[in-house]
Amino acid sequence: MEQNHLNHADIDIKAVEMAKTNSPLSQYFNHNSLFEISRRQYGLEKNAKIIIVGNPPYNDSTSIIRNTIKKTEFVRDAEVMSRDLGISFLLSYNKLAADYICILHPLSYLIKKANFEALGHFKSNYKLIDSVIVSSGVFSATSKTTFFPIIIALYEYNLFGMKYEYIQNYTFKIHGNKIFSINKYDIIGNYISKYPNQKTVSEQETIAYFYTMRDINALKRTATFLEKETSNAVRVTKQKLPYYCYVDVFKEHIPHIPYYFGNSDVFINNDGFNELQAVFISRSVQKHPDLEALVESKKYNDTETEIVGYFRQLLGEHYLD
Repeated sequence: MEQNHLNHADIDIKAVEMAKTNSPLSQYFNHNSLFEISRRQYGLEKNAKIIIVGNPPYNDSTSIIRNTIKKTEFVRDAEVMSRDLGISFLLSYNKLAADYICILHPLSYLIKKANFEALGHFKSNYKLIDSVIVSSGVFSATSKTTFFPIIIALYEYNLFGMKYEYIQNYTFKIHGNKIFSINKYDIIGNYISKYPNQKTVSEQETIAYFYTMRDINALKRTATFLEKETSNAVRVTKQKLPYYCYVDVFKEHIPHIPYYFGNSDVFINNDGFNELQAVFISRSVQKHPDLEALVESKKYNDTETEIVGYFRQLLGEHYLD
């Protein structure tokens, strides 16, 4: 009869000691799980079936949150190097060739294409087969003000892995019985530059400046239109100005957008926006009078009714009153 082993590993000795009181018969490893990764260090045979359950630290290692721990304690094997510790752990599970992996990590690992590509060999060997999304707010030490989506994800080893198109079409379940797929929404990145574009837009073409856009949560914290060019400025042309006005107004309505869209790009219904373009521009001009000389649109005294109606239709059941 095949023998089962229950192993626990953590770099924090306090966490190890606490776990021992709850499961004294398990085997414990107080070490850095990202260094000298191998089955041998856990006493596992090459052909042993492995299920990994984890809740590793995450966030970009260049961020200020727990910066000391991220930079000094986590020496890593070359194969698992990443700016984000959570991605390093996923790569380590791939190196251990686990059969199933159940892990908590930010949803942004999957829905942001650059992050997804950073998953490297993990995405090539594993497929998301089940999941549920919860708010970071349920974890007391994770985020204090801006909540972001965390996915409790179940991955299965798969010969073909998964492509980004699979994630785009995947139906994500949200704690509370709602669902969404990211392919349902058009995004502002399909229409404008979100990052500094000095190499493609000349000074002569530029009529305004806008702050760099990352995702909806970032927009919540940052400025929109800028008075002058900075290292984080996007150059705005006359042709694209209406879309930047749209983002400026979108920012006002973020309180009506649920946490699970926080790491998504700004949503847009382009046809609906084009019908109301003058209304969005008028609202943005009300906030930024300097824009008035740059636009030729009609002024509207009451923009709220139509704009709220637009966002209600855009978000549907996900709109928060």
